[in-house]
Amino acid sequence: MTNLSAATATNPTNLPPRYEIRRLTDEHIEWAKALVVHTNLFYSPVWPVCYPEAKTERLYRSYHAADYLVRHQIGSGHSFGVFDLEYRFRREESKPTGGKLYWELKDTTLDADQLAEQMDFPLVSIALAYDGFHPLDGEQIGPLVACLPLFGTFYHVLELRDPRDPTSWQPTGEKQVLMRNATCTRHDAEGKGLMKALAQFLMRYAAEQGFRGIQIECFADAVTKVWSQPPPPFKGTIVSEFNTYDYEEEVEGEDGVKKTIKPFGDLKQRATKVYCDLKA
Repeated sequence: MTNLSAATATNPTNLPPRYEIRRLTDEHIEWAKALVVHTNLFYSPVWPVCYPEAKTERLYRSYHAADYLVRHQIGSGHSFGVFDLEYRFRREESKPTGGKLYWELKDTTLDADQLAEQMDFPLVSIALAYDGFHPLDGEQIGPLVACLPLFGTFYHVLELRDPRDPTSWQPTGEKQVLMRNATCTRHDAEGKGLMKALAQFLMRYAAEQGFRGIQIECFADAVTKVWSQPPPPFKGTIVSEFNTYDYEEEVEGEDGVKKTIKPFGDLKQRATKVYCDLKA
């Protein structure tokens, strides 16, 4: 453990000694953006299926468009990441700064592995979050939705299907509800329990900070499981959900005739909104 570790006596990381959880700061914004778009566009159970073409070109656009989403959450002080203490740098010039991103955002012929080679930094997993009393600005999220239109659909449908009275859970002040948005682990670090350990660390952290709950929208079964089945004394509830394969919309064609479409096509994925009660 280094002096950068966010672990405390009452909130350990529960990870092998090789890994350390740290609070993310402005110096990690570019790395976090790269991690978000790379893992989502190439390895998510959703986006590579919905948008199979021109992934690298879409990744470059999404990298720029994700700046506000990532910056807002890291700036909140409530976002954390897992760092690999045994990480071996690929380039000597990465060492002085503790890591570096080498994307030039021009060559659209690069594949997932080549882009990963240019992500020469020890950050391997992130859990971004922000205080719900300081919500995201929908207008500034617009460019990201333009890159991934179904990203907006995902949140919209979950919101429509949420039966709760907003006043029953929405924050009326700071440090009441923590909002989660962006759960990512590097592809070569998957299967090591990093996401689960980081999620449970964040639960304990938020509880100690005085938050009464955490809300997260999930587009992966593993993430839904971790947040809906938290360790005691916390309690997770799936408050809204839909299956992408079953979801349909009615649209009006150019001829003025209405027709039913499936925005997510043949993708079969459960989408959920989970509320984790920290005061249960």
